[in-house]
Amino acid sequence: MSAFEFFFSFYGMVLGLSVAVIATGFATAVQHRKSIRIGWLTLLLALFVSLDIATFWDAAWHTFRDAPFSYGMLVVGLAIALIYFIAASLIFPHQIADGMNLDDHFRRNKKVVLLLTVGANLLMVIVAMAQILGRPDAMAIVITYAGSLLLYLVLIVPAAFTRKPKLFAVLVGLHVAVYLLIACLPAAPAPAPAPPRIAAASAPQA
Repeated sequence: MSAFEFFFSFYGMVLGLSVAVIATGFATAVQHRKSIRIGWLTLLLALFVSLDIATFWDAAWHTFRDAPFSYGMLVVGLAIALIYFIAASLIFPHQIADGMNLDDHFRRNKKVVLLLTVGANLLMVIVAMAQILGRPDAMAIVITYAGSLLLYLVLIVPAAFTRKPKLFAVLVGLHVAVYLLIACLPAAPAPAPAPPRIAAASAPQA
């Protein structure tokens, strides 16, 4: 097992737990659907965080696969993954009682959930910037990261603070649409392998 495979297995395991928490909360809500009101706000928030985690997983693969392994990188990865786990655990209530309206739980926790995802993304961008310093294509990567982060902040920060359900739906829905659009784009072709080098003739020259 390479150093990156070791790091990514640990990082992916914690991120996978975040997805499992969301799936478990959703399954529990569906199980009690006849006695509670689920509401579309909670479902939209769960969809956004799930796609955000998936996007983050992809970003980690592209950012860290060529980075030298260190204990510091493991700690940073753990911090980011734990932030997502806490955010995911707040989307659905841990205990569901008859007559509960999940919109009430949503209003109490929506801001914390979204600000945690913002924090995770900011931390990831900082780490990614540190990894690409000195690369010949660093400026192009910085511009790409900056543009993506700006779009994220413009949509998600206002969504975290708004009390208007329709505005929340528009802002988060736009970012969900961006994630789905990215998912539909064709994968970048792998670089062509370099041609094998031809060994020089070993016969002594006359």
